[in-house]
Amino acid sequence: MSCYYDADIVASTSGLLFFCLLILVVFLTCEYGLLPFKSKNEPRIESFLQKNGNLHPKRYRYADVKRMTKSFAVKLGQGGFGAVYKGNLSNGSQVAVKMLKDTKGDGEEFMNEVASISRTSHVNVVTLLGFCLEGSKRALIYEYMPNGSLERYAFSTSMSSENSLSWEKLFDIAIGIARGLEYLHRGCNTRIVHFDIKPHNILLDQDFCPKISDFGLAKLCLNKESAISIGGARGTIGYIAPEVYSKQFGIVSSKSDVYSYGMMVLEMVGARDKNISAQSESRTGAEPGYKLWVRTHPQKNQITLKL
Repeated sequence: MSCYYDADIVASTSGLLFFCLLILVVFLTCEYGLLPFKSKNEPRIESFLQKNGNLHPKRYRYADVKRMTKSFAVKLGQGGFGAVYKGNLSNGSQVAVKMLKDTKGDGEEFMNEVASISRTSHVNVVTLLGFCLEGSKRALIYEYMPNGSLERYAFSTSMSSENSLSWEKLFDIAIGIARGLEYLHRGCNTRIVHFDIKPHNILLDQDFCPKISDFGLAKLCLNKESAISIGGARGTIGYIAPEVYSKQFGIVSSKSDVYSYGMMVLEMVGARDKNISAQSESRTGAEPGYKLWVRTHPQKNQITLKL
């Protein structure tokens, strides 16, 4: 009888230990990505990285990303493709870590960012310092921009005294963004069209020097032809050029970025209501943002810039 009792105790203890070990393995896998589980798109992305091995920056493990962000303690913001966290490299340099959402897509936004920014080197384009690809975990590591995005400063209706910028500073920012776009369109060996120029995607360093960021929708153009082929509409309503979502307005080209830039500058000078974007998004088949804006200024379509 005693032998059977002892055997039951041993069996129960072994089962409990196995269960605890299983829980520990699952925890370590989720937290640190220690097991080699792969997403269905990882082989495709890995193949892309190997083909562009001489271009992409340093690769980090997911455990490194957690360490540099202190387990994602400080959240800087939220974008269309994921959240951004503050972190520090081992040398003490501050960084912004963008964790991409684990979507059912094919990883296009991740490859776009790595392929696009890795080809750039310009004072008005954000610098990509590294990336992480481990199973379903995808991260992009950028230089840290202490003044956040232009969205905090671009709209006169929401600016407090501490967030206000002089006209001279806004002018310098507008010129810097234009120089960054010119570089992307003409200065790179591979022409890059951003397709999502808006205040949220313009970052400001400690001296308020603007940096174009968020290349998830970017398109690389390997030839000098002006027309660009895209699979579907891309961009943000209110900034998106008409030809990008409907071919009846003309061909898609780098000029589509220039249109978005123009809409952003109008907001910066107070001539365009920031709520147009929200109004447009709530409408089915929304018309181009500039048409809606002109329609809301009916007196002979006169436009007065608040300079």
